[in-house]
Amino acid sequence: MSSSNEPPRKTDQPSSSSASASPSLFLSLPLEIISMILARVPKRYYPILCSVSKNMRSLVRSPEIHKARSLLGKDYLYIGFIDENYRPVYDYWYTLRRIENSTTENLFESIEFPYPSEPNRFSMNAVGPKIFFISESCTPSSRLSIFDTRFGELRQGPCLLVKRGYNCVGLVGGKVYVIGGYQDDEIAAESFDLNTQTWEAAPIPDEKESHRWICKANVSFDRKVCALRSREGMTCYDTRDGSCQRSEMPNDQWSRVGLCVIDNVLFVYFSRFGLMWYDSKLMLWRVVYGFDLDNARSVGIGEYYGKLAFIWEQPSLNVSESKEIWCRMIGLLRSEVGIHGAAEPSQLVEIVPNGYRMCHCLSLSG
Repeated sequence: MSSSNEPPRKTDQPSSSSASASPSLFLSLPLEIISMILARVPKRYYPILCSVSKNMRSLVRSPEIHKARSLLGKDYLYIGFIDENYRPVYDYWYTLRRIENSTTENLFESIEFPYPSEPNRFSMNAVGPKIFFISESCTPSSRLSIFDTRFGELRQGPCLLVKRGYNCVGLVGGKVYVIGGYQDDEIAAESFDLNTQTWEAAPIPDEKESHRWICKANVSFDRKVCALRSREGMTCYDTRDGSCQRSEMPNDQWSRVGLCVIDNVLFVYFSRFGLMWYDSKLMLWRVVYGFDLDNARSVGIGEYYGKLAFIWEQPSLNVSESKEIWCRMIGLLRSEVGIHGAAEPSQLVEIVPNGYRMCHCLSLSG
C-alpha cells in the first residue's frame, strides 16, 4: 500500500489531456511542414487520419497534399525503341526529364544504355533509380543484373535461388518478387530483399497452372504481383500468403508499354476504349473521364511527378520517313464517382526514323 506522501509513479501512457491535444499541436505547424509529413504517410492510412477531426480530413484531401506527394514520386522516364527496319534489331534509348527551374517543360534526350552480356531476353523492372534485369526466355537463368541510372553503372547482383525461364516480376514492400518459370520440384516463387540484398523463398502460389506467369506484362499493386495476358486476363499473386486471383480484361488491344501504376491504381491504355483504370474492390475496369486523347496509337504511359505521362507516336508531316514523338501530362483526380483526368498541353519532344517502335517505358526516381 502506498502512502499519501509517495510521489506519483511515472507511466509511459500519455494522459487523456495530452493525447487529445496532440492533433491540435500537429495542426498548429506550418502548412508546408504538415503537407510534407502527411505526403509521406501511406495512402492506406488516410481513412484513419480522416477520422481524427474535420480539419485533418480537409488537409488529407487538400491539393497541397497531392502536390507534396507528386514531389516524392517518379521524376524521370527511360523510354526504349527498337528499329524494325534493320537486322539485327538494335535498341535506342531516351530519357524524359524536367528542364531545370521549370515546372512544365521537359527534355527528351538520347542516352547510352548498357545491356547484360548474357544473350537472354530480360524483363526490366524499375526499382527507385535502378533497373533490374531478370531472365525472361525459354532458356532458364538465375542471373540478376542491376543498372544504376544515376551513375550509369551496370553490375551483377546476387543470383536467384533457382534458374527460371518465363516468369512474372514485381516490386512489393521493399522486395522484388519473381513467380513462375520453374520446374515442378523447385521453388515456385522467391523474393529479393532490397535492404539485405538476399533472396529467399516466397509463399507458394496456389495457381497451379505455371503458364499463367508467362505474361505480356507485369505490374504490382495492392501488395500483389500481377501477370497480364491479352486473352486470358490478369492473374494476381498475393505476396502475403501466395493466394492467387484471376480477373478479366476488356476485349481490346493494349501494349506492354501502355500501362502503369500510380498511387496503387493500375492504368491501361486500350486502343478502342482509351485510358482505363482497374477498380480492385469491385474487380471492374472503368474509363478515366474528362479528356480526349484522339484515339492515339503506339502509346506509352508512366508516372511522372505524380501525374500520368502520356507518350505517343504520329507520322511527321515535315520530315519524310520519320515520325513524331509527343508527350502530354495528365493530372488524375479521384472522387466518389471515379477518376477524372486533366490533360495539359501537348509537347513535341522528338522526331525519330519511321521504323522506330516503342518497347519500354520505365518510371524511375532519383
